[in-house]
Amino acid sequence: MTSTLTASQRYRDSFPGTVDEFAIEGLDVLDVPLHSAVLPPSPEHPGGSGLGYGATREEARTGALGEMAEMALSLRTHQGVEREQGSYAEMTRRHGRDRVTDPRTLCLEAGSAYDDDRPLQWLPMTRQRDGETVLVPAELVASAPDDLPGAPPPGGWLTTVITNGQGAAFDADRAVAHALLEVLQRDGNATSFRAMDRGVVVDLAGLRDPDALALLDRLDAAGIDVVVKLATTEFGVVDVYAVGCSRDLSEPVPVMATACGEAAHPDRDTAVRKALHEFASARSRKAFMHGPFDVVLPATPPGYLEHWRGGHPPERLVEEDRALEAMLAWTRMGTGALVELLQDSVLSRRSTVALTDLPTWSGDDLHATVTGALHATGYDVLVELQPSVGDAVAAKVLVPGLEVETMSYGRIGERGVRRLLERGDPLVAVGADPGGWARVHLTGDAEQRLGGPAWFDRVGAERRVGPLYALYREPGRHTVAEVLAR
Repeated sequence: MTSTLTASQRYRDSFPGTVDEFAIEGLDVLDVPLHSAVLPPSPEHPGGSGLGYGATREEARTGALGEMAEMALSLRTHQGVEREQGSYAEMTRRHGRDRVTDPRTLCLEAGSAYDDDRPLQWLPMTRQRDGETVLVPAELVASAPDDLPGAPPPGGWLTTVITNGQGAAFDADRAVAHALLEVLQRDGNATSFRAMDRGVVVDLAGLRDPDALALLDRLDAAGIDVVVKLATTEFGVVDVYAVGCSRDLSEPVPVMATACGEAAHPDRDTAVRKALHEFASARSRKAFMHGPFDVVLPATPPGYLEHWRGGHPPERLVEEDRALEAMLAWTRMGTGALVELLQDSVLSRRSTVALTDLPTWSGDDLHATVTGALHATGYDVLVELQPSVGDAVAAKVLVPGLEVETMSYGRIGERGVRRLLERGDPLVAVGADPGGWARVHLTGDAEQRLGGPAWFDRVGAERRVGPLYALYREPGRHTVAEVLAR
């Protein structure tokens, strides 16, 4: 019976053929569970890969196979699917304005070439509020470049494809809830951490989750300082992240000092638990992903690296020169220099908030809670379900109006402009162009609410990020090692 199987086995049984999986061990003094799962591409399935973590080996394996499922099911869903062609103006005439998503609500890159007559390709999503089909630009539905086989529209894609808004589970509601929390996490973080870190530290007094408390003890015993920081509690969701490094700067691979764990959940203890476990595993993950082959080899089974280097499956993250160059620069720095680079941003401590003042939640319907909070504040939730041949189902979720990738790709909308204005940040302005800045793509209503056209200083943003770019976009698995081995 399905009910007797572990969650990891249910994921495993949802895919044909062999899944190459193994525990990643020995990369860190803090040897927390980290697991790799790779579904090689085959005629039956396009393949995918995932890394998972957790308090137990089973939890880590489930996470790896779940992440693999998100990637593999997205790839499979979009293979051979015909994308409708037409500009936003044409599509609204064809289908009606209520059935077509205005690209200006999707956080486009400031200053990019877009108007209502630009040719685009579209895919359908389902609006949760009323079950209606809504068309969305394909590059916002996709989660990897391979999700978009064939030629792009004449002017190219609107923006770089990213993995935001993916979830997997064994029923649609849980998959959607998982994906929505990722969307909310990224929205809350868009201009609040990494190079934009506001230094809001969470005082963990009153934390009751036993796994989180046990991990804090392990971190302390291993000589690793960790701090949990707050991004936001908007929509009743606690959006936190955990950062830190060893006290004696003894990381065997310097990039481990940039480990970060992110989480968003209506319950503060659950969010902190997830962020701490992701942080702990991220130390090994970063060493595994970006460390030299002589470090990675002992942590992997015989033949893994040879097989991977000979023809690995599609990667989750887009390769880009800037991310690779930034990560290579980090590998040439010692741990001390890298930590010094993070002191005024990632590791900063400027104010404190009590954990016990943050939201808590003990409900049993996460989907209804999170979706309800978004609907209540006027946001639509758009969903594409991606079923497997077994129990697993993946979801891609989009919430028009929420923010993402502001400091990496210059993607910003009304929320991002308003947040930076309220903070007095000089990267945005409303009214006249301050001089060569990028205009933010906004609807007429949004410009009216803000008081005029909005502008984003992309040059200033790039300067602000500077050598921290690898905190935003990482090169793919073992790409740095390949370059170093040449």
